Amino acid sequence: MIRIKKKTGTPKYKQIISSIEDAITSGALKKGDQLPSLNSIRDSHKLSRDTVLMAFNELKTRGIIQSIVGKGYYIINENIEVVQKVFLLFDELNSFKEDLYSSFINHLDENIRVDTYFHHFNDNMFTKLIHENIGFYNYYVIMPANLKNTNLAIEKLPKEKVYILDQTHPELSGYSGIYQNFEKDIYSNLSKALPLIKNYKKLILLFSEDRQPKGLLKGFSQFCKTNNIENEVIDTLQNRTLNKGEVYVIPDDKNLLRIIKKIKEEALVLSKDIGIISYNDTLLKEIVEGGITTISTDFNKMGKQLAKMILNKDQLQIENVNSLILRSSL
Repeated sequence: MIRIKKKTGTPKYKQIISSIEDAITSGALKKGDQLPSLNSIRDSHKLSRDTVLMAFNELKTRGIIQSIVGKGYYIINENIEVVQKVFLLFDELNSFKEDLYSSFINHLDENIRVDTYFHHFNDNMFTKLIHENIGFYNYYVIMPANLKNTNLAIEKLPKEKVYILDQTHPELSGYSGIYQNFEKDIYSNLSKALPLIKNYKKLILLFSEDRQPKGLLKGFSQFCKTNNIENEVIDTLQNRTLNKGEVYVIPDDKNLLRIIKKIKEEALVLSKDIGIISYNDTLLKEIVEGGITTISTDFNKMGKQLAKMILNKDQLQIENVNSLILRSSL
C-alpha cells in the first residue's frame, strides 16, 4: 500500500500521504479501514518514526484519518480534496454572523473545510471545544466575546495558527486577528448623532455584563460625560415603563424587538417619543418601522479580510471600523 521511491525529489512523508490518497481513490482503503501501524511502515521502508508521524499528522489535520488510543489510525473521510481545515468558534448565531460566515467561506479556496462551533458565552464550553480540537485543524478562528481568561485555553494552540475575531482582550494582544474597537466606535458614532440625541431628555444604554463588550460601556459613559448628557445604564427592559424623551442604545436584536413592541403597547411614537440606536446593521433594520438607526461594522469585509489573512498566512492585527447609519428611529 505504501510506496516509497528513494531517488526522487519528493519528501518521503509526502510519498506516504500520496500512497494513502491513491489507496482511497482506488477503493483499496475505505472509511472505517485501519491503516498499517507507524512502526510497520517505518520498518518496512527503513524510515524514521518521525517521518511516518509527520505524514499521519498532516492527514489527521486534514480530517482524513483519526487516531484511536491503543488501536491505531483509521480512515474517517474519503474526500482527499480537503487540503486544510479551519476551526471557527463563534459565540452565538445571528444574522450578521451569518453574513460574516458567508463572506469568509466565499473568499476561501474550495479545498479548505470550515467546521463551525458555538460556545454561547459559556467559559467551560469555550475551553472544552478548544481542548477537544487541538491538533485537528490548520487554523483556529476564535471569537472570545467577553469571556475571562480565554488566553489560558488558547495558549495551548500554536500562536501562528490562531486568529482572534471581533472582540479582543489585552492578554490576547500577541495574536493575529480582526477586531472592533468598541470604546472608540461608540464614542465617535454617538458624537456624530449628537445633534439628534440632544432632541431627547435622556440617553439609555441596555448593557449586559455577560454578553456585551466592556468597551461599549466605557465609550458610552465617556460620551455622556463629555457632552453633559443625562444618561442611564440598564440590564433589562423587563418591567420598565418607557418615558417620552428617552433614546435607547440597544446592542442585541431580541431587545430591539422587545422595545419596539413596548413602544406600540404604550401607545408611543418611535422617533418622536422614543428614539432607538441599534447595533449591527441587517436588511431587516433597513425596513422595520421605516428604518432603524444603527452603529455597525462591515461584517462582509471582516469575513473577506479573515479569508485573505489565512490564505496568505498573514500575521496581522486589523481594526474593522464601525459607522453610523442614520434612519428614521432617531
